[in-house]
Amino acid sequence: MSETERRSILSELTPPLDVRRPAQQTVPFVFSSPHSGRVYPKVLLERARLDANSLRKSEDAYVDELFAHVVDMGAPLIAARFPRAYLDVNREPYELDPALFHERLPDYANTRSLRVIGGLGTIARVVAEREEIYRDRLSVTAAFERIERLYRPYHDTLNALLEDTRRRFGLAILIDCHSMPSTQGLDGAAGSRPDFVLGDRFGASCGGALTRLLHRTLADMGYKVACNRPYAGGYITEHYGRPAEGLHAMQIEINRALYMDEARFTKTAGFEPLRDVLDGLCRTMFDLLPLAMSSGRAAAE
Repeated sequence: MSETERRSILSELTPPLDVRRPAQQTVPFVFSSPHSGRVYPKVLLERARLDANSLRKSEDAYVDELFAHVVDMGAPLIAARFPRAYLDVNREPYELDPALFHERLPDYANTRSLRVIGGLGTIARVVAEREEIYRDRLSVTAAFERIERLYRPYHDTLNALLEDTRRRFGLAILIDCHSMPSTQGLDGAAGSRPDFVLGDRFGASCGGALTRLLHRTLADMGYKVACNRPYAGGYITEHYGRPAEGLHAMQIEINRALYMDEARFTKTAGFEPLRDVLDGLCRTMFDLLPLAMSSGRAAAE
């Protein structure tokens, strides 16, 4: 890694994440926004063949703000400051694309996952599943520097929040917050997406009570809701969701057309109403889920 990139990480991305804690945690929930980071390092902009707006196509813009009120309700929220186009913490730590680097990757790198093949590994090769990010290949050292200084602090912090929550309450429920383009294709030809997609790894990452409650509550509000298709949950949901151990993880994808102008990356008039909807959804979860899930776990044991 060049000294320029090292200085860029240290100066522009210190700290690498925001951790917003309530004065007192009163609910067994932790919220994560891994893709809402909007501090684009100068070194990324210099090496990219894309302009800044094109790089933002992978960003879950303003998702951390949509869920910001959970902190006032008693739940911690963790959000990355760095963008997904620079480093994706919703991947394995070494899910890397050999085509992106000068040198050979170590044997322990996962170079054959579907996400890597699609160009969306830990260090992404493309944005929006189509456009190449970099003009030239990177060094493996640069990738490892990003992983050590950005990826590991995010996961160390998230893991600590979940473990602390489980110790306090007997269980921990992770809500991993994302947004999705309003259409499957950038040109809109492939058809529109639902308003929300709930991802529970087809029932493997959390108790069914969580999925049912979220689906029913949103559907009763008039929203179109899908489960696990096209998004079943990424690495964070898969890695942290261990219901048998009292750790539940749910990924929520929000249709960007509900709250933002996707071409200009600006909030629309729908932003505040949607935030109110999510506040209500979270209050419903906080009121109804912990007892139901604790009782279900006790019965299973």
